[in-house]
Amino acid sequence: MKFKLNEYLAHDIENKDHPSDFEVAKDYSILILRLPFIKDDKVEVISYAFLIKDDKVYIFERKTKEFELLGDFMKLHNFLDIRIDKILSKLNKFHIQIAKMEDDLYENSIDKSFANEWLKLKKELVLIERLMGHAIVAFERFLKFYKEKVDNFAYKDLEEHFQRAFRFAKNAIEKLDYLYEFYRAKQDEKMNKIMFILTLLSGIFLPLTLVTAFFGMNTGGLPLVNDPYGTIKAVIIGIILEVPIIVVLWRMMRT
Repeated sequence: MKFKLNEYLAHDIENKDHPSDFEVAKDYSILILRLPFIKDDKVEVISYAFLIKDDKVYIFERKTKEFELLGDFMKLHNFLDIRIDKILSKLNKFHIQIAKMEDDLYENSIDKSFANEWLKLKKELVLIERLMGHAIVAFERFLKFYKEKVDNFAYKDLEEHFQRAFRFAKNAIEKLDYLYEFYRAKQDEKMNKIMFILTLLSGIFLPLTLVTAFFGMNTGGLPLVNDPYGTIKAVIIGIILEVPIIVVLWRMMRT
């Protein structure tokens, strides 16, 4: 079914990347909802465009580029309710996944895939939050305009589902950010331990390196060169030099 539309509205309808919006024309209105779409357990984006005229709702089919009759306002409610429920179900799975990641962090059983898993979740949740934020504004404007014609109980419930999806996504993002900070703190702690061990090793071998370098110089007049017990004495000197270093490092470890 074709309608004579404002050319700017027609362009917005055909643009699949157009953000959610609600516009009122002379004898019809246009509701565009760009929503997350769950397909094969992955989050994609799909734009729905609805034309409301004479209390009937038409949906824009992108393949034919024409409007098809969807039905009355309850048909629109049912159409959106099914899709929002899928989004809420996906968000619930996200929260379960985040909870498992949190348990793994507390139990110190994280693996190398944590960062990639975190990034994937953050990307999908930010997308859902952004889309739902725009959709809520457009849907609230639609609901305010047609409040006398729709089933207020049903549509208020649907509006609450929109808002709940937005809150769930926002809460999950905040939880992810907290987990990443905790993850980075644990990684920094591991790095600090490694650096501390390397510092200890460097401190322990510093006197030995000094003794070895000194007696390894190709110059004349080195002490102990002609001493038959020179090697033993050099080792003893190295051990003596090690003692204050070990004492200092031991005190550092105790503090």
